[in-house]
Amino acid sequence: MKSRWTARLLAACTVLALALAAAGVSAETVIKLAHPNRNDAFDNTAGAMAIVFKNHVEVATEKRVRVEIFPEGQMGRDGDAVKLVRQGTIQSAISSVGGVAPLYPMLAVIDLPFAYSSVANAYDVFDGPFGHRLAEEIRRKAGLAVLGFGDPGGLFTITNSKRPIRQPEDMKGLKIRTMDLETHRTMIGSLGGTPVNVAWSDLYNALGTGAVDGQMNPVPIVRFARFDEVQRHLTLSNHLFLPYVWVMNAKFLDDLAPSDRAAVMNAARLGVVASRGLSRLIESSDRGLPPLAQRMEVHTLTPREAEAFRKVTQPAVRQAIERRFGAEGVEMLAAFERAIREERTP
Repeated sequence: MKSRWTARLLAACTVLALALAAAGVSAETVIKLAHPNRNDAFDNTAGAMAIVFKNHVEVATEKRVRVEIFPEGQMGRDGDAVKLVRQGTIQSAISSVGGVAPLYPMLAVIDLPFAYSSVANAYDVFDGPFGHRLAEEIRRKAGLAVLGFGDPGGLFTITNSKRPIRQPEDMKGLKIRTMDLETHRTMIGSLGGTPVNVAWSDLYNALGTGAVDGQMNPVPIVRFARFDEVQRHLTLSNHLFLPYVWVMNAKFLDDLAPSDRAAVMNAARLGVVASRGLSRLIESSDRGLPPLAQRMEVHTLTPREAEAFRKVTQPAVRQAIERRFGAEGVEMLAAFERAIREERTP
């Protein structure tokens, strides 16, 4: 009797094991991807990155890997979403630099102002050896795998409601909203302006009421946020490029089957390319500079004017980086500047 029941139990366990194995083979792997904007591939670059990624991953893996997108801050602000990625609650997030900086503060080195010759120069820097090194450092120190550096809108501009900005002295006394980053506050302070920390959701009203005089962002974001309704002057200063940092839980990425991991990485690269193409299209379209120029007074800094800003702001930001990060920060900043020179488009 005992042996008969033992045999039945073994048979049942074998059937269960085979069923579980079969289920494991057919089970989906789900990537929960958060980003801050509308999930529209033609509306904004984060949406384009996410949608291109989803489509290419699911096609390449025959939906063994499925992507669920959580747009418009459904997982919280950028910093909140990045923390959820590190915890493994979600698998991936497209974040601003400000969302990743609390976990990897040395991102501050890319805040050196007036450094790039063009947006193409910036792309080359983040696609080249420096970008690979930066990704490795973020993984090593923050525990986040970097899938790529997307384009949120191009090089930064300055807008304000008071006066044209053509020389450093024009910034004196202006209250300028910045991200909550020491390097940004240092840059504005070095020009005689007052850096102000205002939440993005409150910025339009703060500009409209005069609580804040101006802000810094790329052209597509100025237009997207309708700042031309509450700002009179636009200076094409091209003083910063702050990419989207696309992160994924490192253990999740490592645990993927090699073919699925390759599909994820390739899809992310295509998403980054899409962000850059869309950014340039928006900038030049009726959703970018042309309508802004109809409503605002636009000034493009000449090379001589940009050099005057560079001479004031770069030493101040260098000192802030050295003060906070010491020799390691100085070396990383030197590597960043070297990459800009080496990758500069003739």
